[in-house]
Amino acid sequence: MPGITLDAGALIALDRNDRRVLVLLARAGETGARVTIPATALAQAIRRPEQQARLARLVRQPGADVIPLDRVDATNVGRLLAASGTSDIADAHVVVCARRSQQRVITSDPADLRTLDPAIQLVTL
Repeated sequence: MPGITLDAGALIALDRNDRRVLVLLARAGETGARVTIPATALAQAIRRPEQQARLARLVRQPGADVIPLDRVDATNVGRLLAASGTSDIADAHVVVCARRSQQRVITSDPADLRTLDPAIQLVTL
């Protein structure tokens, strides 16, 4: 497994102790695979950080990369939104991050991600 990218739905599922996400994260840890967390997806999922211990632990893990929406990614996100005719910045940032890292996306919302990139590799929760 080369790694996984988590969208907001996957982060929310982790926060709710979803076994499927826990298994995928454990497998990533066992194999040394990277876990990519777009900061925009994290912003959608984190509401009470003092009460969201699972998310707090995940973002502090050595194998987890929180990817900011910098100038380059913002430009790529904007282009992707224009090309797809959609407007969800967080979903587009997830796609940009997953493409760059060549990772599968763990998601609870495959339709929106497929609209942005029909070829993206998804694991649906």
